[in-house]
Amino acid sequence: MNQPKLGLAQSVAALAGPRRSALRVDTRNTLGGNLQTQAAVWQSARAGTRAAVACVVFLQVAAAQGVAVIGRTPRQSPLARTALLPPTVHFEDVAAAAGLEFQHVLGRPEGKRYILETTGSGVALFDFDADGLLDIFLVNGRHWTTAESSPGPTSRLFRNLGGLRFEDVTQEAGLFRTAWGQGVCVGDYDNDGFDDLFVTHYGPDLLYKNEQGERFRDVTGEAGLPTEGRRWGTGCAFLDYDRDGRLDLVVANYVDLNLDDTPAPGESNFCRYKGLAVLCGPRGLPGESNLLYRNLGGGVFEDVSQSSGIAGSADRYGLGVLTLDADDDGWTDVYIAADSTPSMLFRNRGDGAFDDAGLLSGTSLNENGQEQAGMGVAAADFNHDGRLDIVKTNFSDDVPSLYRNEGHGFFTDVSYRAGLGIHTTYLGWGVGFVDFDHDGWKDIFMVNSHVYPDIDELGLASRFRQKKLLYWNIRNGAFIDLSSRSGPGVATPSSARGAAFGDLDNDGGIEIVINNLDGRPNLLQNAGERRNWILVALQGAQSNGKGIGARVTVEAGRARQVDEARSGGSYMSHNDMRLHFGVGDEHQVQRIRVRWPSGLDETFGPFDANQQVTLVEGEGIGQ
Repeated sequence: MNQPKLGLAQSVAALAGPRRSALRVDTRNTLGGNLQTQAAVWQSARAGTRAAVACVVFLQVAAAQGVAVIGRTPRQSPLARTALLPPTVHFEDVAAAAGLEFQHVLGRPEGKRYILETTGSGVALFDFDADGLLDIFLVNGRHWTTAESSPGPTSRLFRNLGGLRFEDVTQEAGLFRTAWGQGVCVGDYDNDGFDDLFVTHYGPDLLYKNEQGERFRDVTGEAGLPTEGRRWGTGCAFLDYDRDGRLDLVVANYVDLNLDDTPAPGESNFCRYKGLAVLCGPRGLPGESNLLYRNLGGGVFEDVSQSSGIAGSADRYGLGVLTLDADDDGWTDVYIAADSTPSMLFRNRGDGAFDDAGLLSGTSLNENGQEQAGMGVAAADFNHDGRLDIVKTNFSDDVPSLYRNEGHGFFTDVSYRAGLGIHTTYLGWGVGFVDFDHDGWKDIFMVNSHVYPDIDELGLASRFRQKKLLYWNIRNGAFIDLSSRSGPGVATPSSARGAAFGDLDNDGGIEIVINNLDGRPNLLQNAGERRNWILVALQGAQSNGKGIGARVTVEAGRARQVDEARSGGSYMSHNDMRLHFGVGDEHQVQRIRVRWPSGLDETFGPFDANQQVTLVEGEGIGQ
């Protein structure tokens, strides 16, 4: 999570001198040039190519591909002009009133020595007792030492009592393990109707089986998953990658961290930030590979990481995990945001294996061919073209990434043109595409905080505790920043990490739960204006129980919206698996089409707006 290193275009700019430091590569209209340039950048960086050689390579690639060298893209998107009136948005933090009594712990609150103490933890929103209300699970870490006479900190499970009130049921649910908790994802892996819980750690990850909504049982060992070792799991997601009706499990890993061999803050060039001695990593530390566990049925998994290709390269630092059908071929793909190394898009071949198409797809690097420090990730069709786009949060001194899906699995980085390039002091973590005003267009919400608690000593614009960001979709391919007028829940700085999005009170509005590093959680409720909506829950028959991987198309009036049911997402977190669609002033949804993982294609409807509908596989109009 150190500063991103110079990409090829930046190296050229440095050679050109201060008057030409604004040079960049414009690859917007030359997909081949974009891919070639990105590949050259990464290979040059890996090989330690000198800047002079990089300049020659850059010019050769530019000439061969017709890539123009122009001035820096404006920080404000030229598309971000609209006659639309922004909605009233007012988020307030109601966590204390809701009963979310929780204190996050991750090593030392101050004077942190290891990167392990900074990554924070995730949060999951899921209905563990199947009563129709989303419950909250907040992942926790631990202290370095805990007195024998006092219990260690644990993750906490809060049951939803209705009316945005919660009670702590951690002990009776059997979730009292003290460990270096990181991420969380949810899925009904045994198709018994109750959602199970997977929690990643520094150390063995844990699989908890939900026993009829009453308590959870640690079944890690009996499920065939590792129970020993010190791998550092981060983001995760359940998915049915082979479409056999059973949920498999993908896990990203971050750093191969040996605390005995890790340098102290300031001991190497990788342990300094703008002159400040900081904890080391991830650069300078060994990377890790990803994991894929195939569900064999009977509650047992097998490790197919290598044979499937998901393991990928062992020199990446994986964090956020996102599942989506990137090329709309009916097979779920996997995108993993990587810190300080190229991100990965694993394209599902449909034969049990994946190819890393990150570079070829345009989602590994930014438009300048530069690797970024990626954290959280989300997907949605933000521009109504029927294809799922990707948003990714990044380190400070950078901007978030917005990859527009061009079809056939190719993407274009439109971050600046979409208006997301106006802030460089924020360091992003959790992120979600959510239609807050129900106008039928997905907005973007990001939570932020710096990684180094000591950064405030430098007196920079980038502080440790940071505000959230809300970008409103203005329907022309761009967004407008409404953060400053979105209420105290957005404006109040915090040490945010994991963030999950869901309708906690079933009123059609989306709440946000944030897990703050070494702090108390936020529960943000929007009291602003909203219009009509529909909430879609899926129930599989031949497919897995919650229809994870299904593609849903909602048609209301002239608008057609697309989304997919998924597990995991954001930053090491898990969102409401029901699909939320705003439908503006429409009072009826004409039809809802579902392409199930089994391959069955069905149409349901019509439905009145402002309700939840549960769609059962095999009960619609089949095609």
